[in-house]
Amino acid sequence: MGLEHTLSLLDFLNNPQEGIKTIHIAGTNGKGSTGATIYSILREYGYKVGLYTSPHLIKFNERIRINGRFISDEEIMSFMRYVQPSINEIKSTFFEVTTAMAFNHFNEKNVDIAIIETGLGGRLDSTNVVNPVLTVMTPISFDHIDILGDTIEKIAAEKAGIVKDRVPLITAKQLEEVFNILKRKVNGKKATIDTPSDPIDIKLGLNGTGFKLGGRIFLTSLIGNHQAENASLAISAVKKFNPQISYEVIAKGLKNVSWPGRLQLVSNRTYYDVAHNEGSIQRVLENLNTIYPNSDFYGLFCLKGDKELRSIAKYIKSQFKMLFVTTSQDGLLLDSIELSKKLKKLDIANCPLDNINLCMRKINSIRKPNDVTLIFGTHYIAKEIFSEFEISFDSGLI
Repeated sequence: MGLEHTLSLLDFLNNPQEGIKTIHIAGTNGKGSTGATIYSILREYGYKVGLYTSPHLIKFNERIRINGRFISDEEIMSFMRYVQPSINEIKSTFFEVTTAMAFNHFNEKNVDIAIIETGLGGRLDSTNVVNPVLTVMTPISFDHIDILGDTIEKIAAEKAGIVKDRVPLITAKQLEEVFNILKRKVNGKKATIDTPSDPIDIKLGLNGTGFKLGGRIFLTSLIGNHQAENASLAISAVKKFNPQISYEVIAKGLKNVSWPGRLQLVSNRTYYDVAHNEGSIQRVLENLNTIYPNSDFYGLFCLKGDKELRSIAKYIKSQFKMLFVTTSQDGLLLDSIELSKKLKKLDIANCPLDNINLCMRKINSIRKPNDVTLIFGTHYIAKEIFSEFEISFDSGLI
């Protein structure tokens, strides 16, 4: 952990991060959705916008995009050929190299603004080498406790590491102890802190989420109460960045947000969500229960081995008529039998099967037309899910 490798690599590249204007986003849940929303609005206004996110769903190129177009394979290979000697000397990690690649790409393409999402934490995250014009904090909850700390205060202190001297911070509504840590950090940096107004009259639909904010009605293409909150945070950030951006432009940007794997309808009453920690899983289930209050739920759950299963368990217990667990073909997730045993120790009944296709065949053979299926727990099954449901992800334009 540390910024030394990233700084050395960027120095080799003549510090491209200094040539671009950035908005830096940290938090636990909603970083990607908030970043994608800011990105969509700024594109609608006419900016040339870069977006750096992680992890990817299908292919690495998704992590680095400009105005909807992924970095190309040729651009990746050209960068790697040039920087490989430095990588070998510095012994840079995957994420350090990816971050340097993003900054280099955005600088070479002369973006007007780049939205940069932290990978993990904040203080020691590779992205924390930028001097942004604005910082944004999404809701903070428990995740990566083995690295960031085993209390919410420790985690918040790490995330707060993105706050910079005299750079405004826009934060989502936080737990009181989290907000107090952010406030102290901001005061110490002589910065400002703002929290957006709460969205009201939130209405969930199959095609998005409607809400009111400041007397205006908006619709985001993303589904969920939390997506109305993410959108409100994005609107505040955009208005702070450029007060001249009209609410008409903002409304168009919200309607055009594309962020797959977030309560994504992949088939009839079947949803996929990458939610993998207690906060995100709780919200996904609350939203589905709001949309389908009289339906039975079937679950298909996969999980990476470093996730805090005990804190997740209380939110999935008794939520499903039947919960199936499986793993991914690439071997990056917990084995289905191992995950099943861990869940049973936490008093959660489940049925382990070898793969996603078997799970879906079983669910579809027993569920009734009014029932709902939720596939959740990880980014790492996205490729298999999209293949299973024959969803194309090849255009490179998102």
